Amino acid sequence: MPIQAVVWDIDDTLFDYARADAVGMRAHLTAEGLLERYASAERALSLWKAITERHWARFGAGETDFQEQRRDRVRDFLDAPALTGPDADAWFARYVGHYESAWSLFPDTVPALDALADDYRHAVLSNSALSVQDRKLRVLGVRDRFEAVLCAADLGVSKPAAEAFLAVCTALGLDPADVAYVGDQPEIDARGARDAGLLGIWLDRNGAAEEGPSGVHRITRLSELPAILRADTRFGAPSTFG
Repeated sequence: MPIQAVVWDIDDTLFDYARADAVGMRAHLTAEGLLERYASAERALSLWKAITERHWARFGAGETDFQEQRRDRVRDFLDAPALTGPDADAWFARYVGHYESAWSLFPDTVPALDALADDYRHAVLSNSALSVQDRKLRVLGVRDRFEAVLCAADLGVSKPAAEAFLAVCTALGLDPADVAYVGDQPEIDARGARDAGLLGIWLDRNGAAEEGPSGVHRITRLSELPAILRADTRFGAPSTFG
């Protein structure tokens, strides 16, 4: 059967997370009087990104919960291991205020959703929390585009585990072979989807030179997506890497 539904990642796929995080953290550090502590805004942002990636990996592996990974990110960034949970929460909340002020969709997000609206059903599978991502989609004005929004913190399982992808297929009432998954991470998103039986599509917005996983499709902009979905070629198909 042809693809009937497209399931989407959110951050750095539909939503420009990297830009919002950088702009928001710069504004937050300025407001907190912390920029000089890190020598430069670039160094501070690089450290924040590395800490975020490390603790997200712990969360994805089930080693910590969603709230605690946030607290640990703050403690590591401030080099304050004894910082209390409430104080870490308050610091993170102030950062979130600056981060949210920089929220925006990628320019090609709405055109792509419009182009696919009549022919495919749509859902979201994110490695975040539903309370965070549902609100984000509503603020950005696209929540009504998606039948279902599923998130790791609520499912109890994260991408690239097959159970996460199968959960969203179940929510849609479709077999994995009828579903495509689009995300910006070649392994967590595209390979994970492929291994679960979905059509895995890697959105490589930065045009990375490295080759991605076999058996998945690579696109560099969402305008390429309709042709991939109509072709519905997957395992054993000619490579789209280039």
